[in-house]
Amino acid sequence: MLMRSLLLTAVFALVMSATNSTCAAETVWSGLVIADNGTQPSTTPSELKHFEHALKALFGYNQFNIIGQSSKTLKTGEEDWLASSKYFSLHVDARGETSAGYHLNLKLYKEKELLLETEAKLSKSSPLVIKGPQVGGGQLLLVLVVE
Repeated sequence: MLMRSLLLTAVFALVMSATNSTCAAETVWSGLVIADNGTQPSTTPSELKHFEHALKALFGYNQFNIIGQSSKTLKTGEEDWLASSKYFSLHVDARGETSAGYHLNLKLYKEKELLLETEAKLSKSSPLVIKGPQVGGGQLLLVLVVE
């Protein structure tokens, strides 16, 4: 009987700790990034340092400049926010949370023109990077990271 009681207490504690970890507030950083090749590449911004090598390997550019950004603390997993620059804006609508990450609806605008609308899953363990339109000699990247 004592063993059953201890086992039930342990199971209850595990369930409660799992529930609390998925309900904890997390911050999502969203950035509008211009990737291009510079003759004297600028230093990569700190927000992108953790995965700079992957960005260079995937996209073939040697420098990345943030032109717009936003950080949002998610409490319910159903918030929305906007990262914007002079010409582009990224509207993010979080549609719910799972233990692995967040379901998102993303809309990219150039001024008032809708360029892209898509649904995506943002993992809590790795960034989400979406290749946007060409901008000058570079490429617009949409980057979202759970911090």
